[in-house]
Amino acid sequence: MSPSPVSSTPILRTVLVWSGTVTAALAVVGAIVGYLVAGTTGMWSALVGVLVAAVFLGITGASILIANRWYGNDLYVPVFFGIVMGGWILKFVVFIVILLLLRGQPWIEPAVFFVALVASVLASLAVDVVVMLRMRVPHVSDVELPTDPDAGDRTDGMPPAP
Repeated sequence: MSPSPVSSTPILRTVLVWSGTVTAALAVVGAIVGYLVAGTTGMWSALVGVLVAAVFLGITGASILIANRWYGNDLYVPVFFGIVMGGWILKFVVFIVILLLLRGQPWIEPAVFFVALVASVLASLAVDVVVMLRMRVPHVSDVELPTDPDAGDRTDGMPPAP
């Protein structure tokens, strides 16, 4: 498989890998802290909170990576926005459904769930910032600049300007 010509692809792949690592660490820490705070109910609440955040934050990066596969196609822009917006709408609907299903469950400690969810979102934002600061991407990317006819790149048969 040839590398993607879209400059965001390596950034998004790196974000997904780092986010997976941070999510695993948060799951372990959250489970331990949740257990110490509220027993097994707290442990499961923390694990579910971290998992929900990881899945929903990963959908955005994955949808952009999938949409980037159409780069160079005439329908790239509508396909890209269709996939990304569809992913966001899907996330919104599924998030509401999950919250409605988890509301009032006896094995969920709401405070632990909320703290785990917020900690996961903040950790994901921190990963995004660190990856963006460390990646070396040109300020102008994914474009082809036109040639300069006056510099000798004329194609109309006329000699270059002096």
